[in-house]
Amino acid sequence: MLKVLRRQWKYMTAKLSGNLEERADPKVQLEQAINEAQDQHRRLVEQAANVIARQKQTELRLHRAMDELEKINASTKQALIMAQEAEQHGDAAKATEYNQTAEAFANRMVATEKQVADLKNESLQTAAASDQAKAAVQQNSMALQERLAERQKLLSQLDQAKMQEQLNAAMSDLSQTIDHDVPSLDQVREKIEARYAKAVGTSELTGNTVESRMLEVQQAAIGSTARSRLAEMREQMGLTTGSGGSDSGQQAVQPGTSGELSGQSEPAPQAQPQAEPASEDKA
Repeated sequence: MLKVLRRQWKYMTAKLSGNLEERADPKVQLEQAINEAQDQHRRLVEQAANVIARQKQTELRLHRAMDELEKINASTKQALIMAQEAEQHGDAAKATEYNQTAEAFANRMVATEKQVADLKNESLQTAAASDQAKAAVQQNSMALQERLAERQKLLSQLDQAKMQEQLNAAMSDLSQTIDHDVPSLDQVREKIEARYAKAVGTSELTGNTVESRMLEVQQAAIGSTARSRLAEMREQMGLTTGSGGSDSGQQAVQPGTSGELSGQSEPAPQAQPQAEPASEDKA
């Protein structure tokens, strides 16, 4: 029973994790990763600072020990000199005291020398650790800068992906119906094209009928009559027309049997060549 409960718990945990990963915002996850990297770099800097501080403290202790050793050495020498001087003056008690003092300084000097040696070794170790810490901080700083630059690149790609997804959704909406009662753009286009094709076909059929040709002939006859009337009015008024205008009028009348079909036996524009002598007499 316990195994079954564990399996169910692991299954539910995996399912919830999967749902979280699917629904999570990549931008938020990216910010979380960058914040974690910055926190890690901050902790590394603090550790490196502690290592460097230990090195500095060791160096200070070493300098104090070396100064103390120099003082003890000088005091030992001074005690020996004073003991010798006391012996020279015949003061054996003083000489003994100074010799004991010199011996005490010598014992302290030996201990201080051992302390200096230990501090030198510790200083070398802390210096190596400090160099490693500085190198680690520098490398991690470069890695953090690369991650920050990568974040900007990923954010730009994420914005482009969102824009492309919106564009794809908009393009998909153009080819699909939003509701069952609303036709799509393709259906409307097919309907309009069908109506246009039907209208063009009907126009082609009606344009080739006898009635349309009869109407065309009648319109040509009416135009010929109007031009003849204008020519007569110009002749009566003594107005002249250019050669291009008379030629164009004659050419416009010539299309064949339009006058005969309209019931006129003789087209009127034949009187146009006499308009020029009238204009010359008047001039």
